[in-house]
Amino acid sequence: MLPALVALMLVAQDAPDTAVLPSADEIVAKMVQRDEERRAALSGYTGVRRYVLSNSTHHKEAEMIVRMVYHTDGSKEFEVVSSTGWGGVRKHVFPRLLEAETEASCPGSPENSRMTPENYSFAMLRVDQVDGRKTYVLEVAPKKHKKYLMRGTIWVDAEDFAIVRMDGEPAKNPSFWIKSVHFGHKYQKVGPFWLAASDSSVTDVRLFGPTELRIDYLDYAVNNSALQEARLP
Repeated sequence: MLPALVALMLVAQDAPDTAVLPSADEIVAKMVQRDEERRAALSGYTGVRRYVLSNSTHHKEAEMIVRMVYHTDGSKEFEVVSSTGWGGVRKHVFPRLLEAETEASCPGSPENSRMTPENYSFAMLRVDQVDGRKTYVLEVAPKKHKKYLMRGTIWVDAEDFAIVRMDGEPAKNPSFWIKSVHFGHKYQKVGPFWLAASDSSVTDVRLFGPTELRIDYLDYAVNNSALQEARLP
């Protein structure tokens, strides 16, 4: 009996203590609050993006380098620095990507995709580690059938209550020509702010087959006033 008792004690010791975990509602409330604080403190930044779209079926690829300016009101401006490769993507796909993000970032845009209880329902899944930091993993489900919402999983930093990773699919299929889309977003900490680090998505397009898009976010420069005035926990 003694060996069995010792084994049970070891299992109990190593098992995760889910009873002490905060609820999904508590995590989301803090996440929304901290997000509001960071948005209020962020007076703007600039950065560079590298877009690469490739299709292995047709052995085609296109690349675009863009400068981006983020303004205090949340709106974004883009300037294309260079564009090479697959002509159809450079003429039609890349411009549409920038137009869609510019439109969605405009103040008062109807396409509000923020991760809030108004847009999503949340369920606590587990605790995880992302780049050595403790995170809460939540399942998210859209409450509205809108193209800029998602269905999937988010990782929330346990200290800053910022989203550090997202993985899922669009809540609404953007087109009949698209069979499926799966994407992953990662974020990085720049000063007290969490900004995008990389995006990757695989889209299964009818006739064309799987097409992969990767976006890398480089050379962030946060406005000095934002860093000096930020009073974040």
